[in-house]
Amino acid sequence: MSNLQTTYYKTPIGITKIEGNENGIQSISVIDDDIENPTKVPTCLQECVTQLDEYFAGTRTAFDLKLNPKGTVFQQSVWDELLNIPFGRTRSYLEQTKRLGDVKAIRAVASANGKNPIWIVIPCHRVVGSDGSLTGYAGGVWRKKWLLEYESGAKQQTLF
Repeated sequence: MSNLQTTYYKTPIGITKIEGNENGIQSISVIDDDIENPTKVPTCLQECVTQLDEYFAGTRTAFDLKLNPKGTVFQQSVWDELLNIPFGRTRSYLEQTKRLGDVKAIRAVASANGKNPIWIVIPCHRVVGSDGSLTGYAGGVWRKKWLLEYESGAKQQTLF
């Protein structure tokens, strides 16, 4: 196993830190630091940067990347199920739990959702409360709202 490579990528809603190697993308996280985009992106991360460019340009609705998130078997199963939520759609935590086969595990599913290490690509932002509320989000609820509006095609309204 080779060492993790790192790059930073500027999105409309913050800087992301991307980590991975030839075994796949291990993490994509949003950070609050202001870091310049690197001029040289490690080869193993170039396709991720390209696909994020396409996503934010509005030309990509599904990612096709080799992923290698680190987590427990249960967390991996939750993250795998998140990949089944289509672009522009949401599911409730309860619905996600039902799809995983145990409605009593809702808190564990929500916890695993919150530990998702691959921001946007594994779309935990598409999971909402049963009443449609934008419950907690590791990147901040405002980012979750932005992503859901972006994916639904909603245009930002202006006052003037």
